[in-house]
Amino acid sequence: METIKLKSPVDGSIYAERPVATDQQVNAAVEKARAAQADWAQVPIAKRGQYMLAMLEALVAMTDEIVPEIAWQMGRPVRYGGEFGGVKERTQYMVEIAEKALAPVPASNPKDGFRRYVKKDPLGVVMVIAPWNYPYLTAVNTIVPALMAGSTVILKHAAQTLLVGERFAQAFEKAGLPKGVFQNVVLNHAQTEKLLGSGKIDHVNFTGSVAGGRAIEKAAAGTFMTLGLELGGKDPAYVLPDAKLDHAIANLVDGAFFNSGQCCCGIERVYVHEKVYDDFVHGFIAETKNYVVGNPLEQATTMGPMAQARFADLIREQKAEALRKGAAAHINMKVDKDVAGSPYIAPEVLTNVDHQMSVMREESFGPIVGIMKVRNDEEAIALMNDSPYGLTASIWTRDTDHAVAIGDRVETGTVFMNRCDYLDPALVWTGVKDTGKGAGLSQIGYDNLTRPKSYHLRETI
Repeated sequence: METIKLKSPVDGSIYAERPVATDQQVNAAVEKARAAQADWAQVPIAKRGQYMLAMLEALVAMTDEIVPEIAWQMGRPVRYGGEFGGVKERTQYMVEIAEKALAPVPASNPKDGFRRYVKKDPLGVVMVIAPWNYPYLTAVNTIVPALMAGSTVILKHAAQTLLVGERFAQAFEKAGLPKGVFQNVVLNHAQTEKLLGSGKIDHVNFTGSVAGGRAIEKAAAGTFMTLGLELGGKDPAYVLPDAKLDHAIANLVDGAFFNSGQCCCGIERVYVHEKVYDDFVHGFIAETKNYVVGNPLEQATTMGPMAQARFADLIREQKAEALRKGAAAHINMKVDKDVAGSPYIAPEVLTNVDHQMSVMREESFGPIVGIMKVRNDEEAIALMNDSPYGLTASIWTRDTDHAVAIGDRVETGTVFMNRCDYLDPALVWTGVKDTGKGAGLSQIGYDNLTRPKSYHLRETI
């Protein structure tokens, strides 16, 4: 029997192992989802919301078990708790706006004797392929609005965070969700591709690598299902001369290194105006040196291991290449186990970098950041746009209009000012270029998880 093994980055042990579903089990899950969807779509939106909030309550009640579980699965330190602050905010907001967001839209030009409107129908069976880096937050972005919209959901979670899917299933069961409306499945890559190509799935939402997104598109080709793809990122920050430096430094260090840099919208490159460059770099280095790298199960640890050793090795390769090309490394922290083939790695800050170095153009997804000096806005904007990705960009200034003017020219899905690395559920979450396509959360997220259906009714003859 084939199994999926979850190797913990904490000590290299097999933390969990689960059998891969058989083809018969996969087919049964899809049939169950399809059968359940018709009845689920007839459940009033308010009642669906009650189920979601009950699921949330059940999930939060598991916090004490889930926090160390996350540490064992993907390495995030227990001192930061779970992800349930964001899970609460997103779930509650999407439930709150559902009635209005899913309401029929009347035609903009009323006509006597006619009733004309566009209804938002559920898509049917939605598949969520969730990542390991924020295993609850990223999954809930689609699970909750898809269910609120009247679709049923099949979750295939990342192998690195196998137990998260089970936790969702437990929470929905405790909430009393009707059978078949939400199901967690354990699949290998071949099974996932086969299912996507079967024509039995109506929408897939995938968060992961660009290569993974291309594989999803290829597998789904010809089925005409809709796709939501959140792929890579190389998110920039631009620090202007009027920025409040201590605030920018504290937030950008956190934005670069929280979760060991394994954030879709984490800061991976910083451009600083020459007038404040030296002070910024000095402060950024000092702040970074405060990190304590080690066992994520210990309260003193502020940076745990990366989820897999190969991810840490990529960071080591990017650093080595940058140094060969003339970059300067400023942290050089000595960390136990920080050697090739280990997931434990110290944070690093590089200067004297340029866009000939992979660390400034290719996704790192780890605890390394390059800082470049720029002369003006034009140079900063050109560098921020010199990337195949576009998820978020942050601008650090006291002038809101100036930030907007710069943001209008940056190729990105979200423009931040004086903050970074945050997802506001009232604003759409989307990206450009190789970051993918589709949109999540907000009113627009509901539009992407429903199918428009027009009603043109002549009421008088």
